[in-house]
Amino acid sequence: MVAQNWEREGVEFAMVESRARDLAKAKYHAPNKEALPGWMKSLTYDQYRDIRFEPKRALWSDSKSPFRAMFFHPGYLFLEPVAIHEFTDTHRQRVRLSEAFFNYGPLVKNHGELPSEAGFAGFRLHAPLNNTEVFDELVVFQGASYWRALGKGQRYGISARGIAVNTGAEGVSEEFPMFREFWLKKPQEGDERATFYALLDGPSYSGAYEFTIKPGEDTIMNVKAVLFTRKQVKRLGIAPMSSMFWFGENSRRRFDDFRPEVHDSDGLAIRMGSGERIWRPISNDTGNLEFSFFSMEKCDGFGLLQRDRRFSAYVDGEAAYDLRPSLWIEPTSDWGSGSVMLMEIPTGNELADNTVAMWVPEKSPKPGDRLEFNYRQHWTMEEDPSDDGGRVVATRTGVHEWQPEQRTMIVEFEGDKIIGEDGKMPEAKVEAAGAAGEKVKIQGVAVQSISKGRVRLAFQILPATEGGKLSDVGVLDLKASLKRGEDFLTETWVYRIKL
Repeated sequence: MVAQNWEREGVEFAMVESRARDLAKAKYHAPNKEALPGWMKSLTYDQYRDIRFEPKRALWSDSKSPFRAMFFHPGYLFLEPVAIHEFTDTHRQRVRLSEAFFNYGPLVKNHGELPSEAGFAGFRLHAPLNNTEVFDELVVFQGASYWRALGKGQRYGISARGIAVNTGAEGVSEEFPMFREFWLKKPQEGDERATFYALLDGPSYSGAYEFTIKPGEDTIMNVKAVLFTRKQVKRLGIAPMSSMFWFGENSRRRFDDFRPEVHDSDGLAIRMGSGERIWRPISNDTGNLEFSFFSMEKCDGFGLLQRDRRFSAYVDGEAAYDLRPSLWIEPTSDWGSGSVMLMEIPTGNELADNTVAMWVPEKSPKPGDRLEFNYRQHWTMEEDPSDDGGRVVATRTGVHEWQPEQRTMIVEFEGDKIIGEDGKMPEAKVEAAGAAGEKVKIQGVAVQSISKGRVRLAFQILPATEGGKLSDVGVLDLKASLKRGEDFLTETWVYRIKL
């Protein structure tokens, strides 16, 4: 461990919350991007990658702690370094930037000065996740308020962040508040969880965060967020997450690629407080920026999931999309009423996250308001953490050449209780929603068993007026579910398609 200076002072969440409250009362001051030395600001991508943390210098590497902390060097794109502290029940210390932490490769052999007060670009926690003898990466915090975590056998994919401000809101620019400081609690031998705090600041919000993370088959992170409103915004997003969807088996837009599917997540799952479950497949088909809002009085959970876990769906051993985690959010406090928002950005490649999901409170917070949102994150390989019944397993569509104005939709559901004990098939509820729904009619609704526990719902979409064209309808929202009497046997399939 690089020598630091301990101070006799404990760290509690109340202290971080007080700091956040004081920030919200004052004028916002953006971090000084010019504060770093010139050589750090001018680092290229290859040079930055040539700076590696020295594992033997990891925080707590000289103890029997089940966790290790390593740091990211400031520079390149990361020009707003953050302060990192370590603390125990009675003491704390600032972890200062030092050359001893890093191994500088030949591309940056003659680097310049390292001001000790500069801070770091972020940190990562390691734990014996896959092997008791190896400390694997568990979670990474780097850039704005973003982080990514892993469970056993998983590969990095979907990202989370502290809050989203004006994401997709019309007429305003999105803000990206950042974690300005972290306090990492020194874990003791036998601890199953790591705990740390973070201070967030941005033009419209400041906040205090408490994280506890437990590694495992599913890595579980409990998040406590207390936010203070500096100024009113058009849209506030709680527990936001960002993922990538290029194309999947349901996509009509095809690309010249050797893989059948390319995505980190293939749909949005929601469990409403009413008990209704929703599955919204992602498609990247319309070519437009798309928004979907799912309003509810109470949210029991939501997340962007990777349901398809077959290697054959991706045939990509390098990207390993079949091993990328789903992220499920489970509220652990009263969030009140609001909406789950899904934003889909059209894309022609797999290079950037283009899918965002988040909770939008119904009431817009006003300057001076204090908000508290607690939730649990599940970084999981489960096909659906919300599943307690029939679920959607496939979405298919097509048009016959001899029926150009009739589109067939196929939705397949799977579940043990969908078909009755007497072999009776369920009833199908299908509707076209929104203004475009008045321009079409649904016909030929049929449900059939295709294998044990798996049924297929089929129906056709036609123009509502004789001689009309489907292409004149534009983008259509569809809903379908399977019922027996008043009981829902499956989640509700919700889909957006460009006719």
